[in-house]
Amino acid sequence: MKIRIGVLLSVTGTSLLFSCGPKAAQEQAQTEIEQGFCINDQLKQSTEIIDVTEQPISEQLTLSGKIEYNENDMVAFRTLLDGVVESVQFELGDYVRKGQVLATIKSAQIQELHQQKRYQENQIGLLEKQINSKKEMAADGLVAAPEVLAAEHELESARIELDRVNESLQLYRAVGGGAFQILAPKNGYIIQKSVSVGQTITPDSDPLFSVSNLKEVWVMVNIYASNLRFIKVGDEVKVRTIAYPDQFYQGKIDKIYNVFDDNEHVLKARVVLSNQHLNLMPGLSADIIINMKNDSGSAFAIPNRAKVFSNNKEYIVVYKDDCNLDVRRIKPVAANEEYTFIAERLAEGERVIGSNALLIFEQLSQPR
Repeated sequence: MKIRIGVLLSVTGTSLLFSCGPKAAQEQAQTEIEQGFCINDQLKQSTEIIDVTEQPISEQLTLSGKIEYNENDMVAFRTLLDGVVESVQFELGDYVRKGQVLATIKSAQIQELHQQKRYQENQIGLLEKQINSKKEMAADGLVAAPEVLAAEHELESARIELDRVNESLQLYRAVGGGAFQILAPKNGYIIQKSVSVGQTITPDSDPLFSVSNLKEVWVMVNIYASNLRFIKVGDEVKVRTIAYPDQFYQGKIDKIYNVFDDNEHVLKARVVLSNQHLNLMPGLSADIIINMKNDSGSAFAIPNRAKVFSNNKEYIVVYKDDCNLDVRRIKPVAANEEYTFIAERLAEGERVIGSNALLIFEQLSQPR
């Protein structure tokens, strides 16, 4: 009997287990269906949730251009002396500091500069004494005032010449043996180099190198005649480069060159941009985006990266909370490089999904 009871209990227990298992699973599945899709913590870390605002509808004009050096900051170094290059201590793209030795040149002319400096210093001392003497004589009526004035002009010319010689000597440092060193004229990057060991240089040679700090660059904009009426000095623009297409730089048109370029048949405009991280490298092609006036009112502006295309229709994923998401079809009324303006309105507290929008759209679109 004990054996039968044990068997009965065992069978009954097994029966209870089987009957309760499917029911619990059904209840759990039903709960999941009712809850729908939720963004888990891992997915949320890589998901961009964007606040959407109502903005004036604006269309944009996109022009081509190129990043160039700031010509007002660039120093092109030309030698004033003849010589032969003995050594070069820099390469294209190097950062140099003012006074740093860049090259050593074999030349006897450096001594001539020092001689000129001593000569001008002696001349200035002599002229100053002569002027003082002539002023005293002029006070006694022994010398005419124009003679004193002529001596003062001669002194001023001698001082100007001494300044020129001193400026030259600041760029050259004699090292003995008929050689001198070329020193960096300022802090910055070597952006052009045309000097090598063994090269003969003269004052008529091309610049040996050019230096710019690259902390500020120019964007030269190409304006075709058909677009000229849309652009004026002071217009705000956004600039992006081929190297960083998702990064925009804010600027303004600060100059329009009122002469057409004969080669490109365009008018040039200039945008000055800060380049603290040196991502704006001269030579890079750029897109320059200019907002155009529009009288169509305002609408909710959806960032283009938040749109999802499916079956030739456009959708957005509206976010209220992690488990309250909604797929909505949108009707665009205007668009530009950054935004699509839609006819629909969003309720207070509703935002849209940016990154991962397609992934979440597909999850929400699955039948449940």
